[in-house]
Amino acid sequence: MFNSVNQPKKRIDAYEKVTGKAKFADDLEFPNMLYAKVLRSKYPSARILNIYLDEAKKIPGVKAIITANDIPNNEFGVIIPDQQVLAKERTYFIGDGIAVVAAETPESAKKAVESIKVEYDEISGIFDPLESKNAPSIHEDKDNNQVIHHKLRKGNIEEGFKRCDVILEREYQTQFIEHAYMEPEVVIAVPYENNSVVTIYGSVQNPFACRNAVASVLKIGFNQVRIVQNHIGGSFGGKDEVISSMAARAAVLALKTNRPVKLKNTREESIIESYKRHPYNMRYKVGATKEGKLLAMEIEAIADSGAYACQTPFVTWRSVVQATGPYEIPNVKTDTYGYYTNNVYTGAMRGYGSPQVIFANESLMDELAQELGMNPLDLRLKNIFHDNSETASGQKLDNHKVSLEEVIKKAADSINFLEKYKEYSREQKGDKRKGIGMAISYRGCSLGAEAVDAAGIILSIQKDGTVYLYSGLAENGQGLKTAFSQIVAEELGIDIEKINFMVVDTLVSPDSGSTVASRATLIGGNASLDAAKNLKKKLTDFIVKKYNLVFNELIFKDNSIYTPDQKKIISFDEAASQAYNSGVFLSSYGWYKAPEISWDEETGQGRPYFTYVYGCQIAEVEVDIGTGEIKVLKMVAAHDVGRAINPANVLGQFYGGISMGLGYGIMEELDINEGYINNTNFDEYLIPTVKDMPDITPIIVENPDPNGPYGAKSIGEPTLELGAAAIANAVAQATGKRIRSLPINLEKILVGHSLKKGRKKK
Repeated sequence: MFNSVNQPKKRIDAYEKVTGKAKFADDLEFPNMLYAKVLRSKYPSARILNIYLDEAKKIPGVKAIITANDIPNNEFGVIIPDQQVLAKERTYFIGDGIAVVAAETPESAKKAVESIKVEYDEISGIFDPLESKNAPSIHEDKDNNQVIHHKLRKGNIEEGFKRCDVILEREYQTQFIEHAYMEPEVVIAVPYENNSVVTIYGSVQNPFACRNAVASVLKIGFNQVRIVQNHIGGSFGGKDEVISSMAARAAVLALKTNRPVKLKNTREESIIESYKRHPYNMRYKVGATKEGKLLAMEIEAIADSGAYACQTPFVTWRSVVQATGPYEIPNVKTDTYGYYTNNVYTGAMRGYGSPQVIFANESLMDELAQELGMNPLDLRLKNIFHDNSETASGQKLDNHKVSLEEVIKKAADSINFLEKYKEYSREQKGDKRKGIGMAISYRGCSLGAEAVDAAGIILSIQKDGTVYLYSGLAENGQGLKTAFSQIVAEELGIDIEKINFMVVDTLVSPDSGSTVASRATLIGGNASLDAAKNLKKKLTDFIVKKYNLVFNELIFKDNSIYTPDQKKIISFDEAASQAYNSGVFLSSYGWYKAPEISWDEETGQGRPYFTYVYGCQIAEVEVDIGTGEIKVLKMVAAHDVGRAINPANVLGQFYGGISMGLGYGIMEELDINEGYINNTNFDEYLIPTVKDMPDITPIIVENPDPNGPYGAKSIGEPTLELGAAAIANAVAQATGKRIRSLPINLEKILVGHSLKKGRKKK
């Protein structure tokens, strides 16, 4: 029984947030601060012939205007450095910045931006990734428009299909998605503070990635750039590269004026400039025996990278690993691509390459089940991973509990899936028809073979027994602060209230990479545990020596220290005081590096992740076939999290993920026409409200993982990736029409899509 871990503890940042005391970036003011405004491109694809600044410079209050010529190094990028801080010779998408003004007031900055004249030569753009493959290069320094191509090969695909009784070929599409965080992006650059060239405060998702970008742009050392993260009003993967670009612009202006500079986006500016979730075009071919055993699958997935590479190489890599779904398939051929276009660029968003392929693969499974005359539950159970199964990449799942069958059965039983599936399969009369659908997934935990995966924690016990915790991974609203504090509190046997989680500050916190890939609890939690164990040993050694004990280990619990036979020796606070006064160094650096993995770029074979999580979601819907209105009645979500460090926080992830999955499935879509974004605010870009939410049954499944802190794995992204697929399958049953593109909206239901028939082997 745990005292802190696996308990629904109150979030440690809850009080300041609910009382309004929390400081977000736009709450900060500095003496003598200037306000910046960006002029963005008039065209998604154009050459910049001239920029006329004279009139703007005359506006009262204007202190500086910068263009690309003022940027020491104008290109940056986490993977491929092809993103412009400001457009120099040409624009590649409608959100490209042309110039930035710093003025005494926001009004003066806005007026100055409106006074800047730019002479363009518009260039015909490319807006379809399928056409981009054979089109002239958008980036003139590149040979073609291909950003990346990932391959996976297993078995013999031709021989596999020859043995199949049924073969289906289908095409699926997904859309551009806006992150829709509550707080638009804000940064403040302060020059020459605390011995740094520039300090950036802001709504920064990944402080070290931002630091690296700003240092690269300014051509200075990492130690000269300080990033301090403020409370962040949502991110979902969206406040990374766009924040780095804004931070670099503000930094250049701050150094030019020697004054603090605040740069913030309006909602419209945020939607125009910030990157989106990748739209995918996917072609799936699957073959099975008449009994429903999968024998072969061939996949081609093409992602729209937009104007820049951004995260496309890594997003499409996760897709190639997981595109076949959690099924045993002996023969696989998968190719994922990213292509440049002149659309808004695309990057990280919650799910990161898995929601797209799960929508396609799980829709395909239902279509195959229908072709075979099976129910979709039986087809899945016949083919899913179990302990020691082999994945498409040839990895044997032998180091953790493969709980697919458990999550499927728990979800199905809770909603009476089979009974409702049979009921809704019968002819339904009237305009309102019901349907039920499921989707399942497996997801590799943490970064995998994308990059070296490690994180650090600095932990310091004060002489009164309180604790400072410095994390290199950032709190972005997901509850990281609370989870790490619970892990430390559990190991040291103290109340969580004794721990003060300090803000992420790149001059103090250890570089731990980015807070992405649902890696925080698994990787950062292990680093927290390592730091706590180090300090626990220091205190144990001190107490054993001081009191001449014969024990090598002591029990830390209830804010005290005990012998192994449960005799209290001393309180934790007194032990800390005595150790400090005896010269014991009560600080520790905790570090955790993920277990070794492997990946062959040519064959797509290897161990891309060291462990996986498993999930199942089921949706029950009602569709009015007269109006096309979809109402999601119920959602069941069963996810194996390893161990829930904070069950209440895990439930929050369930609800938030289901909401975003619902939006992805039936209402959200960025309306882009020839590179121009038409819905730049939430009056036209629709996201779910409380009235759209169904009755939700969350099922936390726990199979502790040997590599996780107290067995914990991850939950942030898995809860989102299944909803759209489950809803799509439910809508298909209700309407008798299969819709193969997202979102599944009113028009598509009323018009319907033509069905491609499966062909049976003669």
